[in-house]
Amino acid sequence: MIKMRRSITGYLSPKTKKHGFFILSVCLLACVLNGMAMHYQTTAGMGGKACAKVPILMYHSVLDDAKRESKYVITPADFEKDLQYLKENGFETVTSKDLIAYQENRIALPDKPVMITFDDGYYNTYSYVYPLLKKYEMKAVLAVVGKYADAYSQEGEVMNNNYSHATWQMLREMKESGYVELANHSYDMHDWSKRKGILRKSGEEAAHYREILLADISKMQERLKQNTGKAAVAFTYPFGSVNKESRGIVERTGFKVTYGCEEGVNILTPESSLKELKRYNRDGNEDRTVFFEKINKALEKS
Repeated sequence: MIKMRRSITGYLSPKTKKHGFFILSVCLLACVLNGMAMHYQTTAGMGGKACAKVPILMYHSVLDDAKRESKYVITPADFEKDLQYLKENGFETVTSKDLIAYQENRIALPDKPVMITFDDGYYNTYSYVYPLLKKYEMKAVLAVVGKYADAYSQEGEVMNNNYSHATWQMLREMKESGYVELANHSYDMHDWSKRKGILRKSGEEAAHYREILLADISKMQERLKQNTGKAAVAFTYPFGSVNKESRGIVERTGFKVTYGCEEGVNILTPESSLKELKRYNRDGNEDRTVFFEKINKALEKS
């Protein structure tokens, strides 16, 4: 009976031992993978089906002047209070790449994921937002307009929080920090006077429209690669303008994620689309409590 305390493999031949260890290893691996799958299901599961509720916050400009607060402007102090609210209430920031990993590799998102996005690539994102992201260890997706980044990267340009855009050097620094992911916001189609964002103009030839839109997006991807090392995996529609025609052209360029401006919580499953994700605009005139109550109610109902 004392001998029974030895490992069972002690009574097997070397060849049998090797075979036994192989089977045991396979079984252990299967258990680990099954455990991971179960964790994924339980942390993101809902009604027996894996899913994740992801609210996305949309910001634009940050100015240190309460009188300038508007639909698209918020003060640094208010933005910091937003970050404090998210942190205190257990939210964890995610990026486009996290959503892709969730779908393609079944990597679970945090229990309470939230995404912070900034449109246009203003200089005040670098001067005010970036330091706060580092302070609270939170991430954001910054949609950049290439023409503006090129313009303000010229030698002699003076940076002004009220109107300047971040230079390529600033954008590269933010990206390399790991706190900021860069998205494509077009190279030169963030303009309402020529056309409504990237939409086709009245009377414009369809073939010509496809050509210039693809050229614009491709140019921006190339500028991102040249200046930051990598092209973007996400595209943010200028002004949220999108229709069937523009959608088809943009999706043909290979973006895995696109962002619109319609409000609502995104309910994601490994099979759902990551296109035209909904975002809540952070109006500087809207009370913080009201803003987050709106999102929390939507999360409860979804």
